Amino acid sequence: MADLLKVDKIKTIFKTEKGDVTSVEEVSFDLKEGETLCIVGESGCGKSVTSLSIMRLLSKNGRVSGGSILYGGRDLTKLSEAEMRRIRGNEISMIFQEPMTSLNPVLTIGDQMTEGIRLHMKYDTKKERRTMRLKCLRKWAFRVRKAFFTSIRMHSRAG
Repeated sequence: MADLLKVDKIKTIFKTEKGDVTSVEEVSFDLKEGETLCIVGESGCGKSVTSLSIMRLLSKNGRVSGGSILYGGRDLTKLSEAEMRRIRGNEISMIFQEPMTSLNPVLTIGDQMTEGIRLHMKYDTKKERRTMRLKCLRKWAFRVRKAFFTSIRMHSRAG
């Protein structure tokens, strides 16, 4: 079976006032379709930066300066931002470590899901997006009422 994702000796650097700082160096792994990969290590060892490098979500002072990230045979480091936007969320996703920085407590969870559906799945009407949002949640075994998404904000659900 061919590799779905092949990370080969990537190097990620960040520009600072004192010069370039290497955050990730010579990280390599591959992932075949149907496999699960867990990246583990001590705090600060580069797990998140490796994932952000693959997704091309590094801050503006960070960049992959070496190696390759092949996804479906295409090197993600060579794609334009527009090409990456088509892949992100549609084909490759990332679950961030800190959900409080990923979800906006002022918006409903439904609104936040709908934004991703609108950007990546190209449904034209609100009804189509709402239907897809509920379908996605049901797929993941969340049994919720429609009212939950339109009336309860994230901070209202927090303990």
